[in-house]
Amino acid sequence: MYTGDTSALADAEEALTAVEADVALARGKILHARYQSASGDADSPAVEDRAEMSLFQRALELSRAVGDSRGESEALFWIGCVHQFIRRDNETAVPYLERSYRLAAETGDKGTQSEALRHLGIASHAAGRLDMAREQLEESSRLRRETGNLPGVASNMIGLAYIAAGQDRRADAVAIFDEAQAIASAHEAHAVTRHIEQARPAI
Repeated sequence: MYTGDTSALADAEEALTAVEADVALARGKILHARYQSASGDADSPAVEDRAEMSLFQRALELSRAVGDSRGESEALFWIGCVHQFIRRDNETAVPYLERSYRLAAETGDKGTQSEALRHLGIASHAAGRLDMAREQLEESSRLRRETGNLPGVASNMIGLAYIAAGQDRRADAVAIFDEAQAIASAHEAHAVTRHIEQARPAI
């Protein structure tokens, strides 16, 4: 206003766009966590909040506008997650998850890599490609160990136990559940512990 120097305006707008992308992503995650929590209540089925997808799409648009590949890969993951987890549409989800994984690998974002691989593994499992699903979940677990996300490792192991059972490796499935239970208990991952207890009888 006083000096007439407007050279900082473009940088200021770009910085605010990046912040807006982060806020949209965070708000979308809150809605997803609420849906995920409600989906465990059999008496009151979860209903998708359409704002969630809009927020992730906005985060994707804004991240691309400022050239933030890391933010773009995370937004792509969450869009894929909505299609897969909420809408039960793996066909639509997989291309988003694959692009997310590639971008995350390019930017060195191991957290998003591990998430994308987990959900690609879920899609492979649903399609009956058990060897590929096992490979994807094991690689996701390796990345989660590297980033210190051990409750996430235990969560992945539930899927690996199902895969082991599907491949007639019953003893492996039991051992995987035992290890997952120990990890979940050690890290007070109560939601994962509940999932393990629900999954054991099925196998």
